[in-house]
Amino acid sequence: MNTHSAARTFVTIICIMVVCAFIAPPAHAATKGEIDASVKASMARFGKEIKGGNEYLKAAKGALVIPNVTKAALVVGGQYGQGALQIGGKTVRYYSITAGSLGWQIGGEQYDLVILFMTDDALNKFQKSEGWEAGVDAEVTLIQVGADLTVATLRSQHPIAGFVFDQKGLMAGISIRGAKFTPIHPD
Repeated sequence: MNTHSAARTFVTIICIMVVCAFIAPPAHAATKGEIDASVKASMARFGKEIKGGNEYLKAAKGALVIPNVTKAALVVGGQYGQGALQIGGKTVRYYSITAGSLGWQIGGEQYDLVILFMTDDALNKFQKSEGWEAGVDAEVTLIQVGADLTVATLRSQHPIAGFVFDQKGLMAGISIRGAKFTPIHPD
């Protein structure tokens, strides 16, 4: 192994260690109370920041709310967050989101994610899964903040619609394709 290859391998290992330190999930899950408080705050922001947000929520069969998703990357990246599935404004189950990526990327950010299930079929498939993956188990259409869609359009053209808002940090682009949503059981 020449000096250049050894240096590149060393830098890669250091980068992976740094990213893992930033994206490792907390040693313990948040409590139900902590998640519920974060979800409530996120829903209030959703109603204010998303044009038509309150109407979308009323029309949705269920809403998966993951506040403060943390994403970090230095060549290798990942994201993690905890939230709740709400039906009729009440929490029915808690979930985590995890995802990883590899490529030329650097930075970190936090954002809120709300996924609306606009049909009973879409919601039922999600609820029956013990490890639902966006883009594999179903397509999630990310709706641009500020888009002017009617509830009827959202329901007919986007049975599962995602909204990313309240972004903080420095990374370009958000994708939840390949993100895995898994039920959790917080204290």
